[in-house]
Amino acid sequence: MATTSKIVAQRRRAAVVQRYARRRAELKRLARTAESLDERMAAQRALSGLPRDASPTRLRNRDAVDGRPRGFLRVAGVSRIRFRELAHAGELPGITTASW
Repeated sequence: MATTSKIVAQRRRAAVVQRYARRRAELKRLARTAESLDERMAAQRALSGLPRDASPTRLRNRDAVDGRPRGFLRVAGVSRIRFRELAHAGELPGITTASW
């Protein structure tokens, strides 16, 4: 299980990403499509002036139950360990365990 501080920090980062998403997208579009070099540079400076946690790449996929950061399976939203437990318990629709 991840420490509570890591889980709280992840939630805080997600809120910051959501708060700055529209501004960040507008600045990125402006940095790509502005006609003059000065406008592009100004957009790039404004983009770099945003908080570091406003970037979505700073988010980390974590297990929805215990916050484990590694071995995350997107299809179920849980870690490999929890996925195995849920699959054996038959709680994941469409997932069957192999037997031969």
